[in-house]
Amino acid sequence: MAKPFMGEGFAAGNWAGGAVWDAMEQLRGQFEQKVGTRVGRGDVRAAVLALLAERPMHGYQIIQEIEERSNGAWKPSPGSVYPTLQLLADEGMISVEESNGRKTYSLTEAGRAEAEASDRSAPWEAPGARDGGRTGALPKAGLALAQAAAQLGRSGTADQVKEAVAVLDEARRKLYLILAQD
Repeated sequence: MAKPFMGEGFAAGNWAGGAVWDAMEQLRGQFEQKVGTRVGRGDVRAAVLALLAERPMHGYQIIQEIEERSNGAWKPSPGSVYPTLQLLADEGMISVEESNGRKTYSLTEAGRAEAEASDRSAPWEAPGARDGGRTGALPKAGLALAQAAAQLGRSGTADQVKEAVAVLDEARRKLYLILAQD
């Protein structure tokens, strides 16, 4: 990603914030690789079956419930949930009841049997999600921090950049102190 033009004297070599910019861009890139919300189709299917095993729901409820149960780490798009619902209906795993223009999905006997027979846990109960969302929350917080630091690096004064570097150094020390605790 190219740095925006900052005017004379602000090139990475001459500008104290250039190092902050480079470090934040690298950090942002690392977090973006780990924070992605793409999951396999099997996970969407497993999530839908697990939720409908509890109670009938409409598509939007399914999306909200997955997001809530994964503590915000995964919010499937309508473009992945609704085709999965259609496929499950075509397979006879779910039935659809329409009322007031809203479709409510329920498991059929075949769908209930598949949901119960599945040896897979629900996707939000996967090892990365069982920790209460910490695995997803930490990279997201880091990404937000990287974005704020990059913004400050782009538009802050020399004094603001110096202050930001001190704040980031202190935050890094505090994070290591957390790790050093029992």
